[in-house]
Amino acid sequence: MIKVNFDSKVDVKRTAEILKEIAKDEMGGWFNLPRKIDMGEFVRIKEAAKKIQEESEYLVCIGIGGSYLGHRAIIEALRPKSETKIIYAGNSLSKRELDYALKKVGDHDFSINVISKSGTTLEPSIAFDEFKKKLIEKYGEEEAFSRIYATTDKKKGALHDEAVAAGYTRFVVPDNIGGRYSVLTAVGLLPMAVAGVNIDKLLEGAAGAVESTIEPASKYAWMRYELGLKGYDTEVFASFEPSTMYFNEWLKQLFGESEGKGKQGIFPAAVIYSTDLHSLGQFMQEGRRNLFETIIDFPTDETNAKVVQAVKSAHIAGGIPVLDVSVSSFDEKGFGELIYFFETACAISAKLFGVNPFDQPGVEAYKSELKRLMGLV
Repeated sequence: MIKVNFDSKVDVKRTAEILKEIAKDEMGGWFNLPRKIDMGEFVRIKEAAKKIQEESEYLVCIGIGGSYLGHRAIIEALRPKSETKIIYAGNSLSKRELDYALKKVGDHDFSINVISKSGTTLEPSIAFDEFKKKLIEKYGEEEAFSRIYATTDKKKGALHDEAVAAGYTRFVVPDNIGGRYSVLTAVGLLPMAVAGVNIDKLLEGAAGAVESTIEPASKYAWMRYELGLKGYDTEVFASFEPSTMYFNEWLKQLFGESEGKGKQGIFPAAVIYSTDLHSLGQFMQEGRRNLFETIIDFPTDETNAKVVQAVKSAHIAGGIPVLDVSVSSFDEKGFGELIYFFETACAISAKLFGVNPFDQPGVEAYKSELKRLMGLV
């Protein structure tokens, strides 16, 4: 169970209204997802994961943003054991990075999981073309296509149409769940299962949080809102476990993309302590007081626990509002609870700021300009 160690002025009536709005929203499918998993698809995911593990040394996960950050966060944090290793591609336009990923695969046996609802996002499209070509050169077209797993729209889109024509194994990105809220769908479950994450326990943790996390998530959302009204416009997510770096990255997308609209929202930043105390510690202690800190407090060893205590005391004394989110366990169950907690809190918080938590109109601006510069439109 997630606990928050602070008090906030929660408007219970307004919170209930917001929760109803979220549940009814056309993009609110994630809200009840942990208790409404498509078991047929879930079984197919586990079967595909087993096949990939049996025939491939690497699974190349191709996607950007919500198509890769959530599952990478859990895999990197838990470091599960699997003979099949995950390689990530298509999350930038750096040719150097793409060449590095291709070289790392080398002549090893591999499969591809390309994750894109539309199939037209530039970064994964370029990476998919390169890895598909490598796959065909190694195995021939028929076997190559049997090693491609497309997680995409159920009925339409460039990737959907290609997958149907070529016979790729397909999994669905639900119409009512956006990318940054999709980690508990096939988007995240397939790569995690291949990597050795116990996805049954992950979903068990999330399902248990559907009811138990509403109160702490509401308190956290209202506290963020109160701090935002007081001029605290930056939130620093602080973890004390280095392996959770990508979980911080997922949080930055979740809150940044959900709240940053209409000149509203709190800017999300992240640190890993104690490492970043030796680079940002001075600013945190004595810099501008426009920020607050959310400590994600995992069960940890005795030394790290003392670091957590020292940071809290020092930063509170330095004038930083510190919010403490305590996690029950550093395992699949704990992360299932944590994912649902932050998704719920983020959606409530965005609603309090008066913005839609589920769209991202500003993201299209750079895409349009980039396509113009590259002569693609």
